[in-house]
Amino acid sequence: MTTKVHILSGIELARPFQIRRLGHFGLNVESPEKSLQFYRDLLGFKVSDQIDFADRLPPELKNQVGPTVGFFTRHGTDHHSFVLFPKKAVEKVNPQYARFPQLTANQLTWQVGSLQEIVDAFSWFTDQAIPIIRSGRDLPGSNWHFYPTDPAGHINELYYGIEQIGWSGHSKALAMHDIKFQQPPNLPYHSEYAEVNRAIAHQIHIHAGWRDQSNIAETYPVDGILLARPFKIIKIGPVRLFVDDLSAAKDFYTRIMGLRLTEEIKYQGYSCYFLSSNTEHHALAIYPTALRTILGLNPSSTTFAFAMQVASYQQLRTMYHYLKDAGITIQPIPHELSPGLGHHFYAIDPDGYLVQFYWEIEQIGWDGNPRPAGLRRTFGLNPSTWPTTIESQSDSFMGEVFLGPLN
Repeated sequence: MTTKVHILSGIELARPFQIRRLGHFGLNVESPEKSLQFYRDLLGFKVSDQIDFADRLPPELKNQVGPTVGFFTRHGTDHHSFVLFPKKAVEKVNPQYARFPQLTANQLTWQVGSLQEIVDAFSWFTDQAIPIIRSGRDLPGSNWHFYPTDPAGHINELYYGIEQIGWSGHSKALAMHDIKFQQPPNLPYHSEYAEVNRAIAHQIHIHAGWRDQSNIAETYPVDGILLARPFKIIKIGPVRLFVDDLSAAKDFYTRIMGLRLTEEIKYQGYSCYFLSSNTEHHALAIYPTALRTILGLNPSSTTFAFAMQVASYQQLRTMYHYLKDAGITIQPIPHELSPGLGHHFYAIDPDGYLVQFYWEIEQIGWDGNPRPAGLRRTFGLNPSTWPTTIESQSDSFMGEVFLGPLN
C-alpha cells in the first residue's frame, strides 16, 4: 500500500501536520478551588482565566453537580499550560465522560506550527474516520484547534496560536471573546495583530483581562531572583496514561498523531511505550492498565501521572523538602517506569493524582536513539539521600528553553 505524501512548507511528510510539543494538559477535579491551593499557592501556577460551566447545564442539574467554575493556569507566557475543571459538571456537559467513565484527564493538547496545518489536519483526521468532538476556536486562549479522541477515549487537542500573556500579566479582555468559531476557518485568516487593532478601533479596553493576584511574599532567592517559592516550574509534561489496548493506543499516537516511539521497556512482563514529539525522550508514556493494580494506583482513573520540570537539580532537591514541610505526601514509584528522566519524585495532589517532578530529561539526537540504559544516572527513590551536587551530562541543560523572567 502506497502512503500518500503530504507537503508541509516544502517538506514531505506522511501526514499534513507535524506536532511540535505538548502544549498543555488538564485534570477534572472534585473542587478546582481546593486544587488551586496546591497548584497555584504551593507550586506557583498563575490563573489566567476562569470558565463557568453552569450556563451549559440544564437548570435541574445546576444545583446537583457541586462546583461549576474551572480555571486556566499557566507557568509561563502561554495563556494556559495546565487546566483544572470541575469533574461532576464537565461530566454532565461532555458525553465523552459517560462513554468512558475512567477519563479524568480532560485533555492532552499538542501544538502544531500553523493554522494551515490545523485546517488540513482536520480534513485528514476526518478522512481517517477518527472521532472528532469539536473544532474551531475557543476563548479564553484564542487557539485554533480540533479535538480527536484516542481508542481509549482520551481527548486530544491539536492547536495553533495560543494567546500569549505579556509583561503586565493580563489575559485578553473578555470583550474580545466575540471572535469564536465552531469549524476551521476559511484561509487565509487575518492576524492576531489585526484583531487587537479591531478591538482598539471599537474602544475596547485591551488590558481589562484577568490578572492573577497573589499575597504570598517573595522571600526565596532563586538563581538571583526573589520568588515566592524556592523553585520555578519551567515546563509541563510528560503525560502518563493507562490503556486497556496498548497496541491500539500505540498505533493511534504513532501512525495517526505522528509521535515517535523512543523506547519500549518491559516491567514485570508488561510492555510500556514512550513516545516523543520533539527532541525530548518522551512527551507521552502509555502503560497497560494491569500495571495500575500492581502499583496500587487509583482504579477509577486512566491517568497515571502528570510531570512538571523545574529549572535545576538544586531546585528539585529544595522542592522536595518544601513539599514535605507543607504536608504533601511523596509516593515512591519505580524509576524503571520513567526511562530518560534524571532525578525525580512523585507527590500526591488533593484529588489523589500523581504529580511527577524532575529537572533533567534525556535529549534524542539526529539518529533518533535514546541513551543506552547502562549509561543513565542511578539514584535512590528517597530524595533526602541524594547528594548535594552531581556531575553534568551532555544534555543536562538541553531541550525546550523557558522564555521570559522567572516570575
